[in-house]
Order: sequence, then structure tokens, then C-alpha cells
Amino acid sequence: MDANVRLRDIPSVDELLRSAAVVEAIECFGRQPVLEALRNVLAAIRNEVREGGDIPSSDAIATAAVAALETNDRSTLRPLFNLTGTVLHTNLGRALLAEAAIDAATEAMREAVALEFDLESGKRGERDDHLRALVCELTGAEDATVVNNNAAAVLLVLNSLAAGREAIVSRGELIEIGGAFRMPDIMIRSGVRLVEVGTTNRTHARDYRDAIGPDTGLMMKVHASNYRIEGFTKEVGARELAGIAHECGLPLVNDLGSGTLTDLERFGLAHEPTVSEAIVDGADIVTFSGDKLLGGPQAGFIVGRSAFIDKINRNPMKRALRVDKIRLAALEATLRLYRDPDRLSERLPTMRLLARPKADISEQAARLAPLVERTVKGAFNVSVIACESQIGSGALPLSTVPSAGLALAPLSGSGRILAELAAALRRLPMPVIGRIERGSLVLDLRCLEDEEGFVANLEHLEPPGGGPSS
Repeated sequence: MDANVRLRDIPSVDELLRSAAVVEAIECFGRQPVLEALRNVLAAIRNEVREGGDIPSSDAIATAAVAALETNDRSTLRPLFNLTGTVLHTNLGRALLAEAAIDAATEAMREAVALEFDLESGKRGERDDHLRALVCELTGAEDATVVNNNAAAVLLVLNSLAAGREAIVSRGELIEIGGAFRMPDIMIRSGVRLVEVGTTNRTHARDYRDAIGPDTGLMMKVHASNYRIEGFTKEVGARELAGIAHECGLPLVNDLGSGTLTDLERFGLAHEPTVSEAIVDGADIVTFSGDKLLGGPQAGFIVGRSAFIDKINRNPMKRALRVDKIRLAALEATLRLYRDPDRLSERLPTMRLLARPKADISEQAARLAPLVERTVKGAFNVSVIACESQIGSGALPLSTVPSAGLALAPLSGSGRILAELAAALRRLPMPVIGRIERGSLVLDLRCLEDEEGFVANLEHLEPPGGGPSS
């Protein structure tokens, strides 16, 4: 039959608009997007018919159009299963918020709030007031303020306290973190002149003293939380450095990076300097993140002496870097959890995941292994393995936490089939992200709390080499 004759048999847009599936789609997506989706599908069908292809039914055409609409309407910021073994994964959003923080943020989104309004006086208030007293209570600092992340906190502090002057820092602390972000770059952008002292592996007190001059604006200590130098090393501790700075009338800024408000040893982790310890050691200003070990939303805290915080808050840059009501609400709720440290691991997801016993994870792995093996039957061997989880995001990257997971090793083929499996897992309704190492796709289960949802999600997997799961 002539192709032009066959083209006339393709259902029209008007005919398709009367189908139940399309009527329902219009209610969901709107008439214009549905029309465009139908026309796109029909254009593709016409091309196929010209090449000798079959004409799909009206229902099939409607289904294809609705599927395209659903794909286009899906958020690119999709929930997923983080089975990488990195708990605070920068690329996967870092800390999961506590339910209290989620509720507080939701309420702030839904209602007008007293963001910069003093309910007692009826006059304008300060948004920092919602966190100031709570942060000072938890850290022992005189005053506090908050901006949108820790890089912004460092930028604002340096620009406020030493713009046009020199900032002294050890070469061994000029770190680079994720995304090629380098501490020297942010320091220079802040308007200070960077003065490096010591060497990569050894910096002495005399190096700092020798560098102090009439143009020195401050001294800075950066916690090297994303790497460690071992062997022939020397650094000047925060307390000694504070003494040197204060002898010369200079402020000491201590950037803790990830930062923590509680001693991690109580959760079985290696000790990380706490904010309160940095204050006790004499830092005039301490900066740290809100979305790493603290377990809240993205934010950068600045705490320390009131005179310096006042100066920082008067900097016009503060307005450009401030946080909105949603993050303030979530931060306040997160910080309140720290008032009850005995229940912190129950209520704060970051601590709950980090403190999760390896025995529990191993039992979960044993339960899931046969289910996963059935899903990839004929293509991969699935075994329970011991592994090491990382805290991540610049927080104790060399300190790992014993964990357990599943190793999916191909029964035949090369590394290509592992990449194909990883891609298939990413295509699931709720993507699953693992890591490929030593010839296997490893799924570290430390962060897997929704086991039932994970199993249901795997039913949609189409593994390479084994065909669709049954």
C-alpha cells in the first residue's frame, strides 16, 4: 500500500483528544502541553510509516504521549538511594534533614513568619535573632551570625576584618576541596593579601611571628579536614596560635570547615575538633558548615567575639549572602536537637547513619542478597561483603566506618557490563547509586533505611545480560 494512503489511517489529534487517557492527561498537565506531546508522537509515527513501519493504536499513541509528558514533568532533582558508601556525599545533597527540620521548613514555606519582625515591640527585627542565642548556647561563643555556606562565611569574615591587609596562614592549610574550590582563591577574592608561612608539612610558631608586620590584619587557621599529612610533620595548635595572635593584637580566625557541635567519639567515630573547643582555645572567630557533620541544611556559621561579629554584620556583603526563612527554620529546628545529645543519634539522620552498627547492616545485606541475585539472574553473582563507609564532604575523609554491602560481579563479560548495570540502576524510578571497584558494582548499605522501598524499586530493573527481571 502507498505510504501516503497509509498516513491517512493514522488517528488525528481530534480523535486522540477524545480518549480517556488524553482527557485525564489534560487535567494533569494542561491542554497545550498535551497537544504538543501528541503532535510530537504523531510526527515520529509518520516518519516510521514512511519507512514501512506499522501504525500504532490510538491507545498506544496516547500512552506514548502521556509517558513523554511525565518524563518532561519529572524534576531533575530526584530522590535516590545513596549506596555509594559516602554518608555526606556532596554530589548527592550531603546531610539528610531531621523530621523536625523538615516540619519547620514546611511550616515556614506555608505561612507568613516573623522573619524580621519583633512581635513584642511591633518593630523591625533581625533574622539572626532566630539562631543567635541557640548557637551561642551550644558553642559558648559571645555572638553568632549565619550565611548561605561556609565558603561565604570565610569570604565575609576576611573581607570584613582584613580587606586590603594581610592574612597569615600556614602553607599546609591551603586546602583544595570538592569542585576545585581552593582556600587561597577565596582568600584573595575576599580582598586580603595572602601571606603563606612554613612548608607543606612543617610550620613552626616562629614562622608566624616572623611574618607579622604593620600590614597584618589577622591570622588564620584552617582545619585540614579533607586530607592528612603523615610522617615528618609539625603544626602550631589553635591554642598556641591564638596566643601568638593576641600578643600582637591580631584576631585569630579558625575555619573548622565541616565543624561539629558534639564530640563524635560518643558515636564511635574519631574525634573531630568541636566548635566549642575552638572557642575555648582562643579563636576570635570560628566558621563552619551547617550541612555536613552538623546535619542541617546548607549554611555557613560565623561565631565568636561580639565586636567582630558586629563588624561582619555591617558589611554590605552580608545581605547578599544571607539565608532565607526556610533555611533559618530548618537550622533552628536542627540546632534544638543538640540540646538533647542522648537522643541525637535517634533524631538526626546524619548521626543515626554514622552510628548504625555494622552488625545491623550485615544482617540487612544477608536479607537482600538473594533478592538482588534473583533480580539480576544469569548475569551477576551477588555476595555479601564487608566494606568501609566514608563520612565524606571534607569531614574525616581518611577515617572510615565499618559497614557491609553487596558486591555484584559479572559472571561473564568485561567492565563494560558493570557500567551498563550502573546505568540501569540509575534509570530506576528511584535511582540507585553505588560504586564500581575491583571488578564489581558495590552497594554499601549503611545509608539504606527504606529496605521495603528498595526491594519494590528493584522490580523495575532491566539488568544487562540477563533480560528483564521477573
